[in-house]
Amino acid sequence: MFQYIDYMACGNCSTGKDGAPRGCKNNGTCGTDSCNKLNVFDWLSNMTLPQDQEECKLVEVRFKNGRKHFYKNTENLSLLMGDVVAVEASPGHDIGIITLTGELVKVQMRKKKVKPDSEEVLKIYRKATQKDIDVWQEMRQREESMKVRAREIAIKLKLQMKISDIEFQGDGSKATFYYTAEERVDFRQLIKEFAYEFKTRIEMRQIGFRQEAARLGGVGSCGRELCCSTWLTDFRSVTTSAARYQQLSLNPLKLAGQCGKLKCCLNFELDAYLDALKAFPKQDIKLQTKKGTAVCQKIDIFKGVMWYAYEGEWMNWFELSTQQVTQIIKASENKKPIDSLEELVAEKQTEIENTNFEDTVGQDSLTRFDKPKRKKPQKRRPNNKQNRRRKKPQKNA
Repeated sequence: MFQYIDYMACGNCSTGKDGAPRGCKNNGTCGTDSCNKLNVFDWLSNMTLPQDQEECKLVEVRFKNGRKHFYKNTENLSLLMGDVVAVEASPGHDIGIITLTGELVKVQMRKKKVKPDSEEVLKIYRKATQKDIDVWQEMRQREESMKVRAREIAIKLKLQMKISDIEFQGDGSKATFYYTAEERVDFRQLIKEFAYEFKTRIEMRQIGFRQEAARLGGVGSCGRELCCSTWLTDFRSVTTSAARYQQLSLNPLKLAGQCGKLKCCLNFELDAYLDALKAFPKQDIKLQTKKGTAVCQKIDIFKGVMWYAYEGEWMNWFELSTQQVTQIIKASENKKPIDSLEELVAEKQTEIENTNFEDTVGQDSLTRFDKPKRKKPQKRRPNNKQNRRRKKPQKNA
């Protein structure tokens, strides 16, 4: 029973009539993880439980576009990852795919702060039958045409909103419309239009722009699939200070992702930059010398250097290490300022010139292979005819 593979395939794979992906040919387990968004690797699958411990009756079920919930296996069904199940919903039932079983489910619930005895954790009814899967696929095929018609109705009512996605419940009794909007929208008349047009129960759910990008997916400027649609589960706030700490130009075209907000990857290396900046003096501190006052113009976090320029001589920059800048600040605090920044730069240049760089290969010249080798002149050997001519005739005895 492979009909459910059409649900699992991503847009890159493109499914055929039989439900098998045309692209990766991996039957739903895409190598790029597009078919299995936000999946968790079960590294405890090959381990057996102790004899006195009961098997975990909680499972994780995935629905459309990475939406996941936790359910109780109250019927003690034999469930494996990839099984299609019918779960409790309000009203009716929904259809989803098992993505995680065993003890790791408790870890995921603790991570997402979901208690096992809470009302959010519903129960699993049964494994999906062929009839359940047929109804489920039929509803999935209606979603794209409904989305186009729903956008037309929203434009006709002049509502400042965007309907980004539609998700049908597994039994077809309810359709959830996901939309984004800058301000509060009065969609009471819109729900009436949708109910009359689509003849089903309507639920409107507002999501943020980051959640919209996570649901729809795509490829970022780095050439990889979006982090929010493949593995990122928490959306931390991203500010322009993260770009400033990393010495990035504040160009909104480069810093913004497909959601129109600042890229989430700006936070990935921010902690490392903040730790490195602890060794740097504050940039707003001016260096006091006898020649004049120097102001910081630029820093290089990787090399650990800072560039300063005298006030009024902004074109002449002097490269100093963080240790040198710290010494200058301490000297000015002790009221013993240095003469000028040129002295430190000259001392550093002298140290570089006096440094002997040795060749670990053995002092070999880099141009030793440029000159072609001279061929030794070969001695010409006489031919056999010449040898015969040179032989003297023998006298008769």
